[in-house]
Amino acid sequence: MEEKIKELKKLNFWAGCLHSVSFILILVLSNDAALPVVATYLTEAPGTGNFSEPVNLLNLNISYMVAAFMALSAFFHFFICLPTAFERYAAGLELGINKYRWIEYSMSSSIMIVVILQLNGASDYIALAGILGINVCMILFGWLQERYVKAGDGDMLPFWFGCFAGLIPWVAIVVNIISPKGPPESAVPGFVYGIVISLFFLFNCFAIVQWKQYKAKGKWANYLHGERIYIILSFVAKSLLAWQVFAGSLAS
Repeated sequence: MEEKIKELKKLNFWAGCLHSVSFILILVLSNDAALPVVATYLTEAPGTGNFSEPVNLLNLNISYMVAAFMALSAFFHFFICLPTAFERYAAGLELGINKYRWIEYSMSSSIMIVVILQLNGASDYIALAGILGINVCMILFGWLQERYVKAGDGDMLPFWFGCFAGLIPWVAIVVNIISPKGPPESAVPGFVYGIVISLFFLFNCFAIVQWKQYKAKGKWANYLHGERIYIILSFVAKSLLAWQVFAGSLAS
């Protein structure tokens, strides 16, 4: 067990290095493309159907958002390698929990889902904030599963609550792609379809990993096996999103 945990320390270090490379390259190579965050306000009494034109509250620089989730991953991977943090990390792994993963995911994956939403045309601040909050809840349910449930005992309630929460952003994304009652010129760039399909698949892979861990059969009975897969999946998912976004909208 101790040797395998030390191997995970090396894996965390190299994952941090790879995330850092992408973080730097995205900042250096990207253009200044930005996506709007807007608000619509009532202009008369509720129920009259009278609203203001969308008001631009701010523009979010796409490269900064992409760099942010890469930087968060790099930071937490390196942080885990620090002596005191690693002791806590190792102690948690022996108990079947990694709180650092859930803290990082709650931030990084939420930024990722907002990027995907905005690339699909979502811009209302209420919608973006709501989806971000739902995504954070999804991650926290995953943390609750590890915090309060022992692998193999059959209790998957926090997991299923997390799955329900995690499905909502993807329903919103698909609806925006379909654009019901939208004007004829409504269109989503081709690269966005690639992002939606690939990231939906990878987000679900994270759920499958936890499900397999809590079935606790075969190699999945060893918590460290799942931890290794989480680290690899995180790198693949973030890198794939980052470089698809770069190719589609950030390449100068």
